[in-house]
This record gives sequence, structure tokens and C-alpha cells, in this order.
Amino acid sequence: MSTQQAAVGPRSATRALAMLFVGAFVMGSSELLIVGLLDLVADDLRVSVSSAGTLVTCYALGLAIGGPILTALTMRLDRRTVLCGTLVLAIACNGVVALSTNYELTLVARTFTGAFAGLFDAAAFALGIAVVRPDRAGRALAVVISGVAVSAAVGVPLGTLLGQSLGWRGSYCAIVALIAITLIATMAFVPSVPNTGGGVGNQAKFAFAPRVLAVLVLCALVFGSTFAALTYIVPFLRDVTGVSGGLVSAFLLAYGIAAAVGSFGGGWFADRNAGRTLMAGSIATAGSLAALHLFGSNPFLVSLLLVALGLCAMGMGPSLQYRVVTLAGPGGQLAQSLPASAINLGIAFGSFAGGIALSAFTTTAAVLTGLVIATVAVPVAWVTGRFEPPKPPVERAR
Repeated sequence: MSTQQAAVGPRSATRALAMLFVGAFVMGSSELLIVGLLDLVADDLRVSVSSAGTLVTCYALGLAIGGPILTALTMRLDRRTVLCGTLVLAIACNGVVALSTNYELTLVARTFTGAFAGLFDAAAFALGIAVVRPDRAGRALAVVISGVAVSAAVGVPLGTLLGQSLGWRGSYCAIVALIAITLIATMAFVPSVPNTGGGVGNQAKFAFAPRVLAVLVLCALVFGSTFAALTYIVPFLRDVTGVSGGLVSAFLLAYGIAAAVGSFGGGWFADRNAGRTLMAGSIATAGSLAALHLFGSNPFLVSLLLVALGLCAMGMGPSLQYRVVTLAGPGGQLAQSLPASAINLGIAFGSFAGGIALSAFTTTAAVLTGLVIATVAVPVAWVTGRFEPPKPPVERAR
């Protein structure tokens, strides 16, 4: 790891990690909240639901493209300063979303919010690694990742419920208030972590090395396979499994809880052996999707398979982040932002491919598309598991 360990005690490290979890949870909620409010947003802004869906796409593109750019531009700044700055900007952008009556302005605000979220994630990963012992780096990464996963499992349903009672703007006003509280707590409990890496040029040479790019491809494949199926799981449950109404929410909640548990628990496996974890997780993800296709008519088995998919696919998150950072070596600080970009691009590709398959064939085609992508991920995981981090340069004897 390229980030120097901060001189903080266990109690201070625990407080810092708790705040990183909260920050990731709140930022994740601001990203995903709109999914449950699309119809309300569309009606209020006088656009179609598909146009309102572009607010989700632009956020993802902002994160995927803007996150690494902003990370490079803030490379020399203290990580706590970056965290606080991104929270301030997130307050402003979400405030615009809550108050704007113009669709185009809302679109721009969502795009910038995504870019700031990508910067927040990169800074949070770097800071989390810095406050723990090297042998607990994977678990520190898992804390941040699980914050996003819990926001999908808990924060979004609660926000949707709030939006239905107070209006969608009320939900975003609540997000603004939560980010403001998080900012104050971050200033109080997160220690200063100065930049210890080199300049952007030196970091980029290592951050974009072929071994790192290969793991980023694996990131895209893992999440592309999952979301090719998951994006269209509701019609699958309705047409194949025979589940509808309130039971659909129960199935999705089971997946969300499993994803949160997998994200947090995956940190332990990342610390043990990240490469082996990615190999096992890729095989298990492909197996879960294959079984979902074969036994999709059995509601009990489908519920178990969605839990398995959440545990296996999301459980790989910490290992993917860990491998990218370690394989980048001296470029680890810049590389922190790259997995989120690869994951979002993978999600976009998987959702697109699953949608095309669903339109052209049967309801199960999206799951089969996910299975094909997951099958490709298995040999990629095997190859990347053999990569070694760059060795530090040997100083010449005088």
C-alpha cells in the first residue's frame, strides 16, 4: 500500500471508520434514492419516466469519469480535507436537486454529484487504509463498501417511503441534512492524513499498468453479470417465479441484506487472500446465476439464490478494491478511484445487455446474459490472481 499509516490509536481508528461508513451510506443513499422516486420526479419535472431515468445514468457517468479526474486533481491534498470538501459540494448539488424545477439543471447537478461521490470514495478508501494496520486493510475497505451496500438495502427503501409521504423533494432535503451532519462529524472524528504519494504522472504509470487494468476488467465483468440479471429481476419474479405484489419487495430486501453482509464480511477474505477470494466468488456468482435460470420457478430456491448472489458478488467488492490498490503499488492513491469507475461501467453494460436480451428473447434471457458474462469472469479471475504487486526499487549501494 502506498498510503502511509497514520499515527492513530485503535479507538480513533474505529471512530474514523465509523464516520467513513456513515459517509458512504449517506452518499450511496443520495445516489440510489431517486430509483424509488422516478415516477414522482418525472411528474414534477414534466418529463417522461425514461428521461427521469437519465438522472441515474448521468450520476453513474459522473462517478465513472469525474471521480478519477477529481482524484488526480486533488492528489496532493490532505485526505480529510478532500472528504470535507466533497461533502460540502454534495450538500450544494443535492440542494439544487431538491429545489430545482428545471430538468436540465437537475441533470447537471446529478452529474456533478456523481463525480464528487467518486472522489469521496477514493479519499475514504485511502483514509481507511491509513488508520489501520496493514493486515486489516481489506476490512477497512469493506467498511466503506458496506456503507454503500447498506444504503441500497436500508436507506433507499426508507427514503422512498419518506418521499411518498413528504414528496420526493422532502427526501432530498433529508439527504442534505444528513450530509451536513456527516460533515460536522467528519471534521470532529476523522484524523488528518497527508498525501504521501508522488505526482499524477508518476502515479498514473503504475495505476494504469496492464495488471491493474486486468483487475478493472474483472470489476466490470463481476458487476455487469450481476446487474444484467438484477436489473430485470422483477419481471423474472413475476413471470417465471410467480411472485408479485409485496412479496417482490421481500425478495429484493433479502438480496439487499445479503449484499450488505457480503460487502462487510468480504473484507476478512480480502485480508486473507484477495486473489483466491475473487476466483471463488466468480465461480459462485456464475453458479448462482445458472441455478437461478434452472430453478427459477421455485420461489424458495429463488430466495436462497438471490441471497447467495448478494453474498458472493458483493462479497468480492473489498477484494477487487484491495487487488487494484496493491497491484498499483506506488500508484495506489490514484488507483483508489478506478474500481468504482469500472464497476459503474460494468453495471451500465450489464443492464444494457440484459435489456437487449430481454427484448429479443424470453424473460429468462437477462439471467442467461448475466451467466454468460459471469462465465467470462472466471478465467479472468484466475489470470489476475497470479499477478504480483510491483517490487519496490532497490537502492544502489554507494
